[in-house]
Amino acid sequence: MKKLLWILPLAGIVFAACSTVSMTGRKQLNLVSESEILSASLTEYQSYMKTAKVSTDAAATAVVKNVAERIAAAAEAYLTVTGQTADLQNYAWEFNLTEDPNLNAFCMPGGKIVVYSGMLKLIGNGADRDDELAAVIGHEVGHAIAKHGQERASQQMLASMGSSVLGAVVGGASAETQQIVATAYGMGTQYGALLPFSRKHELEADYIGIVLATIAGYDANAAITLWQKMEAASGGSAPAPFMSTHPSSTKRISELQKNIPKVKAEYGAASQPAAKTSTTKKATTTKSSTSTKKGTGFKIG
Repeated sequence: MKKLLWILPLAGIVFAACSTVSMTGRKQLNLVSESEILSASLTEYQSYMKTAKVSTDAAATAVVKNVAERIAAAAEAYLTVTGQTADLQNYAWEFNLTEDPNLNAFCMPGGKIVVYSGMLKLIGNGADRDDELAAVIGHEVGHAIAKHGQERASQQMLASMGSSVLGAVVGGASAETQQIVATAYGMGTQYGALLPFSRKHELEADYIGIVLATIAGYDANAAITLWQKMEAASGGSAPAPFMSTHPSSTKRISELQKNIPKVKAEYGAASQPAAKTSTTKKATTTKSSTSTKKGTGFKIG
């Protein structure tokens, strides 16, 4: 009976903290306030940038910034058209290329985007370079606009909290939130609820990424070639799917192949013309023209 008395208030808090990812319709849990996640994320980002080696390759940095700016503009256009203008104030975009051989990139809540040089090297300078980079950055921005950081922190709280911790966290304990945000962006330690949920986030970010890339005028099919490169680079050394925070490359490619035609049909007519950026030319942005996809109500202007 005592256990039931503890669970009922907790269930009420969880129910009240549910929200929806607008682009996919998935219900999510958000126990952490927007202001706390933004503050904690900014602290983590600033801490990272203090030790990171920012690239001095002006041409490569220009490529990253050009694509990132277009993806950021696409994200803002989507939020505006879908009536989520209140979220726009949460973004102070920054774009960085850092010298790191790992195949990685991230976008913190609030719009701080970092691409590692190892990822850019994997993509290479082929004809699909900008499109593949758009798939990477679109995926990372997808995590941000779907508020996955906020949700992961909430999941971490539920996984570790007792009634007293719950009271402290929901009451706005910044120190608790700071620690949990750091954990949420680190390696998972459980093979039960947390990792599968993280895999769900990854597939959702893949989907949002191809939507943003399409709106920005890039070819969403490049997401498939990107993951084929990632799979080849792993050399078959990826952990078993049930032990990984990320879905297998095969699973991701399968989902992308299924979703890309639908995304192009729904968002393709609203896309901006994406000018390719030369590795020797300063990054530029292209102003979009107004376009409407009949039946979707989605318009960029």
